[in-house]
Amino acid sequence: MQQKSKLFLQALKYSIPHLGKCMQKEHLNHCNFTDRYYHRIKLKKYHLTKCLQNKPRISELARNIPSRNFSCKNFLSSKQENEKPLSENMDAFEKVRAKLETQPQEEYEIINAEIKHGGFVYYQEGCCLVRSKDEEADNDNYEVLFNLEELKLEQPFIDCIRVAPDEKYVAAKIRTEDSEASTCIVVKLSDQPVMEASFPNVSSFEWVKDEEDEDVLFYTFQRNLRCHDVYRATFGDNKRNERFYTEKDPSFFVFLYLTKDSRFLTMNIMSKTTSEVWLIDGLSPWDPPVLIQKRIHGVLYYVEHRDDELYILTNVGEPTEFKLMRTAADTPAIMNWDLFFTMKRNTKVVDLDMFKDHCVLFLKHSNLLYVNVIGLADDSVRSLKLPPWACGFIIDTNSDPKNCPFQLCSPIRPPKYYTYKFAEGKLFEETGHEDPITKTSRVLRMEAKSKDGKLVPMTVFHKTDSEDLQKKPLLVQVYGAYGMDLKMNFRPERRVLVDDGWILAYCHVRGGGELGLQWHADGRLTKKLNGLADLEACIKTLHDQGFSQPSLTALTAFSAGGVLVGALCNSSPELLRAVTLEAPFLDVLNTMMDTTLPLTLEELEEWGNPSSDEKHKNYIKRYCPCQNIKPQHYPSIHITAYENDERVPLKGIVNYTEKLKEAIAEHAKDSGEGYQVPNIILDIQPGGNHVIEDSHKKITAQIKFLYEELGLDSTSVFDNLKKYLKF
Repeated sequence: MQQKSKLFLQALKYSIPHLGKCMQKEHLNHCNFTDRYYHRIKLKKYHLTKCLQNKPRISELARNIPSRNFSCKNFLSSKQENEKPLSENMDAFEKVRAKLETQPQEEYEIINAEIKHGGFVYYQEGCCLVRSKDEEADNDNYEVLFNLEELKLEQPFIDCIRVAPDEKYVAAKIRTEDSEASTCIVVKLSDQPVMEASFPNVSSFEWVKDEEDEDVLFYTFQRNLRCHDVYRATFGDNKRNERFYTEKDPSFFVFLYLTKDSRFLTMNIMSKTTSEVWLIDGLSPWDPPVLIQKRIHGVLYYVEHRDDELYILTNVGEPTEFKLMRTAADTPAIMNWDLFFTMKRNTKVVDLDMFKDHCVLFLKHSNLLYVNVIGLADDSVRSLKLPPWACGFIIDTNSDPKNCPFQLCSPIRPPKYYTYKFAEGKLFEETGHEDPITKTSRVLRMEAKSKDGKLVPMTVFHKTDSEDLQKKPLLVQVYGAYGMDLKMNFRPERRVLVDDGWILAYCHVRGGGELGLQWHADGRLTKKLNGLADLEACIKTLHDQGFSQPSLTALTAFSAGGVLVGALCNSSPELLRAVTLEAPFLDVLNTMMDTTLPLTLEELEEWGNPSSDEKHKNYIKRYCPCQNIKPQHYPSIHITAYENDERVPLKGIVNYTEKLKEAIAEHAKDSGEGYQVPNIILDIQPGGNHVIEDSHKKITAQIKFLYEELGLDSTSVFDNLKKYLKF
């Protein structure tokens, strides 16, 4: 059986390709799922700046936002040189722990887009797709399968890898940093590996084997950012490539997911509020697919399989939050679904992993992380509260039925390994060097009361020894759309800011997904202003409780987070000194009225339909950043945009910037000679990507802007940043 990450809820990552207003490229509607690819810790023996050269930028979520490849400064010790060989009978977790015990935690980097299969690890090394024996994965002993330079692309990287069940073929999706276009290559594995085929614009893809032991590749074709077509292809002497399914409703999106046991290939057809799943038999892929349940408006469901039973995560019934149900695989319709497990209120389902005798739920409840381990033999449940510093999961691939490994991380702390061992019924923590940030910083879970009395969670970081926090700079981050959580993975530049005395505040406003499906529903369509009220309440609460002051407060967001930030700049500019935005969605009204844009129809359930619904049109006018610019004082604003961004059209950003400058100029005329005009900077980058998360140029430009606008000395911060970024 193919050994790869089969995260149950991965389909949600691909659920709706939003109009470029999202934090990740292809998002789930209501859950923020972690990366499906195996992340391993690779120990490095050379300086950090060298570590970052030629490293692939690999997609973290569906539409291929490059995830962060990072290392920290190397502090090699004599202890490492005398390291004893690892016992061959140690399991994977013990090997990782033993290695980490001999080295400082800072001395690693995250390597993405790997997959294990049949004793091999497949991954990218330099410009090549390679494989090596599992036990040699940390060495330089590997076999080159394909040179990406043959595709003649600019700085290509591997986004996703799938190996055929019998290891005759490997498929890999290739992208470039400055474009969302992708190519799927299929390499025949032999003494002399050769590219068998290539397919353009592939989104999701999976292998199955038919009754005659022939490998069949199913894949979805993406056209104009929409995935509506499913194809299946075979290779070798019996080559074929045929369209298998076409979705006719433009508001729906198709994604393929192989259940963890490889028994079924699921074809997930989804909008923001509704889903429909078909089962393709993993043993007879040429048979007609079986419908689980016809789409019902407002009903979401996602499917895993174990021992002839389907486990279904769904919001059907009251309350309309996710709950786990199950039914026999041969009677999949909704009337046969039996309630199996319910979540507490204010709970976000982050992910689910299925094992032989256990089901593991990764949860966020009241802004804290939990793991629930369900025993499938006796329906027992064990709930584990995770360390309060943890803000996010990284779920590892796992074919070992005895262990459930995962990593925890935060914006200022690199990932740390944990594993739950089913036999012991205990959670084990990676030991060894403790990151110094645990002692030099604090994480606070706070709440702000919004206008309607709703309590809005915040996560705040600052140095432990900071004195007089009111005089410290504050960086606030917000998103609040699509039921997406604020992304809280490790960001070295955020850590550098905290080390330099900054306060970081993450505001989990309505419209996001941190407290479940209802939290999203309360911040979309004609409730979008709730998110704006929440953001204002969060910043005022921080100031009232002694965290910084308006003259030292900056606000940052990207993609759809730009809506709330732009709206706050119009309504309460006195709360802020500076703003940084990346690929921001600022012209909601005109974008949603332009049905020629590729994703407008898929966005209607989030923003409304101003073309046909006057109520929606008038409501959008109340908060749309571009519609509410007026002559007044504004904070200084730095905007990074991308020339060929298909998700957030450059035209809308340019229009916003021009209107804003005109309004500021008009206000300045009436403000006297001593008025300090805010700086409005539009930095247009080449390329067609939406957000380049770890662009060194962008990071340094934004930090330079913040320090200059807040009147801070940037000497130490750039010295520290050089430890992480290659200049």
